[in-house]
Amino acid sequence: MNNVTKLLDNNARFAMTDAKDKVPAIPFIPNKQVYVLTCIDPRVDPAATMGLDLGDAIVARTVGGRANRSFLDDLAWISYLHETMTPDAEWFEIAVVHHTDCGSALMADPALRKGFVELGFDDEEIRRTAVVDPATTVPVDVRAIIDEPTVSGRIKVSGYRYDVKTGRIEQVVAPRSRDGG
Repeated sequence: MNNVTKLLDNNARFAMTDAKDKVPAIPFIPNKQVYVLTCIDPRVDPAATMGLDLGDAIVARTVGGRANRSFLDDLAWISYLHETMTPDAEWFEIAVVHHTDCGSALMADPALRKGFVELGFDDEEIRRTAVVDPATTVPVDVRAIIDEPTVSGRIKVSGYRYDVKTGRIEQVVAPRSRDGG
């Protein structure tokens, strides 16, 4: 039995529960009114670190938890859907969560980055992706989301640092929006 087969067995058990029946319908608004942007690192799964259940939050995971173009495009789509299909509903808050001991910090190493650049990737973009100090990168991504013109100015964005050694999340940037809310 391979690893994916085990996951499919887990899914069969899940399908027999009522958890799937507790999720919001399309167009959905997350149960907890939150959209979490965090890293792909399996040590920072927001379901475990924040106690989220199915349907509680929209979760986006990128390398370093960075607000890259793909994330911003996805957020623009969700923002558009919210404005056009559920305009009277309360707006969700985005929580940007970067973490300590992030593997993306390796992207700050010019020697390591060089080989990746030789594959055709942009050196400056790779360097900017590195999360060496979450207290420095979180405010950058909060600002990028707030300043993104394709995203509603009503969305509140806050930023956090997750410590992989202690398991604690601490606020780095208080919630704010482009429209001042």
